[in-house]
Amino acid sequence: MASGSWEEFFAVHLPPTDFEDNRSLLKEFCERHDQYGNKIVLVTSGGTTVPLEHNTVRFVDNFSAGTRGSASAEYFLEHGYAVIFMHRQKSLEPFTRHFTGQKLLDMLDLQERGPNTTITVKPDSVFALAPVLARYQAAHAAGALLHVSFTTVSEYFWLLRAACECLAHTGARAVLYLAAAVSDFYIPKDRVPTHKMQSASGAPVIQLHLVPKMLAPLVNLWVPEAYVVSFKLETDENLLIPKARAALEKYKHKMVVANLLQTRHHRVILVTSNAVQEILLTREEVHAGVDIESMIVGELVRQHAEHMSARPR
Repeated sequence: MASGSWEEFFAVHLPPTDFEDNRSLLKEFCERHDQYGNKIVLVTSGGTTVPLEHNTVRFVDNFSAGTRGSASAEYFLEHGYAVIFMHRQKSLEPFTRHFTGQKLLDMLDLQERGPNTTITVKPDSVFALAPVLARYQAAHAAGALLHVSFTTVSEYFWLLRAACECLAHTGARAVLYLAAAVSDFYIPKDRVPTHKMQSASGAPVIQLHLVPKMLAPLVNLWVPEAYVVSFKLETDENLLIPKARAALEKYKHKMVVANLLQTRHHRVILVTSNAVQEILLTREEVHAGVDIESMIVGELVRQHAEHMSARPR
């Protein structure tokens, strides 16, 4: 069904229970870095769920693990940005993304000596763990990384608006890097049953509504001076650039990072109002473990610098 307005969405869906705590964290983080004139980027990452019950057992989800967002956050930190990392709970996060599953445990040795048991890093793993740990500790020592998490699509939008309210005060120094895979559909709160749906009642009929497009109020009202980057994922090459250009024309933001599902890890296309730039990893770069996000962020940082210099002082 058709979507309502973004105002109606917020009127119907209550904020998450920890919303005020997160809003306070966002406000303190932005004010502290704004005081020093630091550039701040909001990186959204991971997918959103659409609950099918209020006491949620079942939900609609997508495949996003947060790979793009978690990697990009690290490269923004390397370029001197303060980073708000707004991510799906249990999705990949900066730094720990390198050691998922049992990989970290395989790097450790346990020496049991009664009360003096120790855990050490295996010598052949130090070269892999040490530089990541050093970057992690440097980011946290500088207070340059704030983690905020969401699960549902409504939680995501409440946190997104709160982050924008805080970032609006930083003007052109703010970047919004909207890499999260946000659901296009939702079920209005008054249409969701309270308890777990019972299979004895037969197959449920679920009517999804279109999620209101939040880019319009975000660009025009919430953070009008910020450098806003959206993402476009398609499976049809013929749709990729036209849809990216259509989004820029409609919402008037700065850049669309366009990619195909099948090649997203080694090829992206940066689409702006006056240029289309392909970033393609070579076979050697892929085998060497180069993150394409390092190139995306590097180019974005360059264009953000031009954006700031073009603003009236």
